[in-house]
Order: sequence, then C-alpha cells, then structure tokens
Amino acid sequence: MSPLFDALAFFRSTVLPALIVGLFVLALVAVSARIWLPGDMLAPAPIS
Repeated sequence: MSPLFDALAFFRSTVLPALIVGLFVLALVAVSARIWLPGDMLAPAPIS
C-alpha cells in the first residue's frame, strides 16, 4: 500500500475519533460549568 493510504488510514482510525471524543468532552465541560457559576450569573442578561 502507498504511504499516503497508510497515513489516511491512521488518521481515520486514530486521530479523527480522538478529535471527536475531545470535542464532546469540551462541550460537556462547557455546558456543565454552569453548575459552579454564582446564582445571579445563571439568569439571562437583562434587556434594559
């Protein structure tokens, strides 16, 4: 097999799943960070 195909196979089998899991973990941390915010920061911003 060609080296390009080997690199693409490595990317699709190792790097891409790791990026997807990392993005999921980052989104989970960003959403769950609201737990530690003070109560007044949980409310939406006032309009006026």
